[in-house]
Amino acid sequence: MIRVMVVDDQTLVREGIKSLLSLSPEIRIVAEANDGVSALQQIQTHQPDVVLMDIRMPIKNGIETMRELTLSESAFKPPVIMLTTFDDHQLILDAIQAGAKGYLLKDVSLETLVDGIKSVHSGETLIQPGITERVLQSMQGRKSDFESVEDPEPLSNKEVEILRLMASGCSNREISQLMFKSEGTVKNQVSNILAKFGVRDRTRAVLKAIELGLI
Repeated sequence: MIRVMVVDDQTLVREGIKSLLSLSPEIRIVAEANDGVSALQQIQTHQPDVVLMDIRMPIKNGIETMRELTLSESAFKPPVIMLTTFDDHQLILDAIQAGAKGYLLKDVSLETLVDGIKSVHSGETLIQPGITERVLQSMQGRKSDFESVEDPEPLSNKEVEILRLMASGCSNREISQLMFKSEGTVKNQVSNILAKFGVRDRTRAVLKAIELGLI
C-alpha cells in the first residue's frame, strides 16, 4: 500500500484526485493540504510515501514549497509529483530543478496516475510524454543550476539512445523492451549515465544532456 498526500488549493480538484485514487487498492490517501505552508506541516506529520502537489497555489506555491523541502536539512523528504497544465511548462522545469521527481497533467487517467505514483515510489523519475517536448524546448540554451560534472566523460551511442528514451518518458522496463535488453542491464546503464554526469536522478540527467546538446 502506497501512502499518498494530495496538495491543491482547489477543493474540487483535490476531492476529484482523492476520489480517483480511492478506486485503486494500491493507494491510500493519508493527508491533504490546500497551500504550501500547510503542505510542509502535513508532510512532516503524516510522512507520506508520495506527494501530489499543484504548482500554482496561494501563500506558497509548489515551486517554493519544493525548494524549502529540498533545502531543509532535517525535514522528511518524500518524492513529489507536480500536478500541472499544458501552460505550465516553464514552471515545471523550475519545479524539477527544485527537486520534484516529475509531473503529471491534472486530467490524467487513473491508470497513468497510479503508475506514476508507483514509479516515483520505487525511485524512478516521472516524465509524462504529453508535455515533455515543451519542457525540453524551454530548457534549450539554459544552464543547469544543480550539481553536475562540468565536462563529463563521453557517453556511448547506446547510452545516448537510452537518454533519448528517458527524455520521452520511458521507464526502465519500457526501455528494456524497446532496446531488447534485460531490465537489469538498462538499470545499470542508467546508473552509469548518472555517474558520468554527476547527477542524482534521471530528470537531471535529461536536463544535463540537453545542456550539453546531446538530445
